[in-house]
Amino acid sequence: MNDTVISNSTAKLDKVRSLPGHTTVGANNLEVASDFYDKLLALFGIGRVLVQPGRAIYYGHKTLEFGIIKPFDGELATVGNGGMVAFEARSRAHVKEVHATALRLGGEDEGAPGPRGENGSDPFCAYFRDPEGNKFLVYRAGPDEN
Repeated sequence: MNDTVISNSTAKLDKVRSLPGHTTVGANNLEVASDFYDKLLALFGIGRVLVQPGRAIYYGHKTLEFGIIKPFDGELATVGNGGMVAFEARSRAHVKEVHATALRLGGEDEGAPGPRGENGSDPFCAYFRDPEGNKFLVYRAGPDEN
């Protein structure tokens, strides 16, 4: 792994989470995918923490949380049937902002922001696909953070 680049922000990784460690989705074009995720994940205050040129880009706050990778077997990346990644938002407005940003960046709508629970109360969710076709949920359960 001589070509691995770690950002300065990861010099002191404080691992405070439990499972899952991180999630990855396949990407055939890392340049396009990284442009999408650099902008989208910035809405969560998350940036690049590990780059393996031509192979993978990982994002996180203090440790690896999410990554885009070229498949190890050299075959084309494909979308998992039934697979989905969920991002927890700070508020209902944050759900709307993330969903709108995903669509503006070339994502596809899979479900407009709105309540999904019984009686239309909780959780507040939106669904989208990234430019590669991977499905995502952004949600807020419970009251908005202050």
